[in-house]
Amino acid sequence: MRLLPRTLLARLMLLIAILLTVGQFAALQLFDYFEREPRANAAALQAITIVNFTKASLLASHENRRVALLSELSGREGVRIYAADLLEEIEPLPNDPFIHILVKKIKSTLGSDTLVAINHFGVQGLWISFNINQDEYWVVIPRLQAERHFPWQWLNWGALVILLSLIGAYLIAIRINRPLNLLVKAADRIRSGQSAIHLPEEGVDELRAVSHTFNQMTESLALLDSERTLLLAGVSHDLRTPLARLRLAIELLPDEQCAAYKEGMVQDIADMDGIINQFLDFVRGIEGEPAQMVDLNGLLKSLYERHVRSGRKITLKLAPTHLIALRPLAMQRLLGNLIDNAFAYGKGEVILATKIEAESILVSVMDNGPGIPDGQKARLLRPFERLDTARGNTKGSGLGLAICDRIAKLHKGKLELVNRPEGGLEVRLTLPLNN
Repeated sequence: MRLLPRTLLARLMLLIAILLTVGQFAALQLFDYFEREPRANAAALQAITIVNFTKASLLASHENRRVALLSELSGREGVRIYAADLLEEIEPLPNDPFIHILVKKIKSTLGSDTLVAINHFGVQGLWISFNINQDEYWVVIPRLQAERHFPWQWLNWGALVILLSLIGAYLIAIRINRPLNLLVKAADRIRSGQSAIHLPEEGVDELRAVSHTFNQMTESLALLDSERTLLLAGVSHDLRTPLARLRLAIELLPDEQCAAYKEGMVQDIADMDGIINQFLDFVRGIEGEPAQMVDLNGLLKSLYERHVRSGRKITLKLAPTHLIALRPLAMQRLLGNLIDNAFAYGKGEVILATKIEAESILVSVMDNGPGIPDGQKARLLRPFERLDTARGNTKGSGLGLAICDRIAKLHKGKLELVNRPEGGLEVRLTLPLNN
């Protein structure tokens, strides 16, 4: 749901706040339910006492003194006494369980013919009828004596409990979030091609187990990567010597008998040497090179001029100059691989362009080749993956784009393959301006 916060901390705090609020509300409701009848009985007993006291006072007085006594009694303690008319229209009682219990208790004591009203004639209070001889009277008791004030003190205490609980929950959530955040950062370093950090194995058993398992996994990955690096480097190095001997032997062959074969064999050896260089580039790693502020346009212009000098057809379209943090040699290797791929798989024309978008700079290397099927783009960024049928070139080892993707991630960037509407492929490198 979009309304829910995205972080674990915010969701935990929201859940605890909701549960505590619901719990406090339920507690108030239960308290009101169980206190309602005793409170109504106490209020009814108070009202009955006032009615009986008033009635007894009037009965004990002489008839000639009753009017004066009514005036004297009326207004004491807020209680008022009025003469009643049997033809008065009495409003029905409100739908309040407390009022119904109160009225039931009053009628059970004073008699079922006793009239009870609330806010009669617009005068607030509890109206109770009684009669003396043939005369009817109303005793009006202020509502404050018959009802309980809203328990604001309960809300204050409830708010304090919720606040203290949220503070405790926040401290607990922070302890839970800290190892999770470290885990995310460590996983992100692995994703971007950097060496993983060792997670502290502390806290509760579950989080300690997660950190321990992750550390073991990173150690296994590091060991596997070092073994793969050693293997590829060793094989590549060992192949260099026989290839050099083969090339020397081919050069010594007589041109009269072997001229038709020498050029093809030399080219095959050069292709094999290029594949070995890709192996070495892949295993060499680029994490050790320090980052520095570099003018990206200057780097692109130097690559452009190099290809122009070699007679290649390349077009340069640059956005305004920006200094960004780059590893120069690694970025030069990335862009060089992309441009070489564009010439190898395209039709001899390459466009090199940059564009500023929000907080990023986009570097596009575009060719006019056949493009790549949408379903195959992601796998081409993985090592040793090739798609010969789509691009029509069988040279290479399938490591070029994997090396480029690794360098892009090291710069916190992203590499994308996009088919151009007019035909051809655009390899789009997105780099953050502030990383």
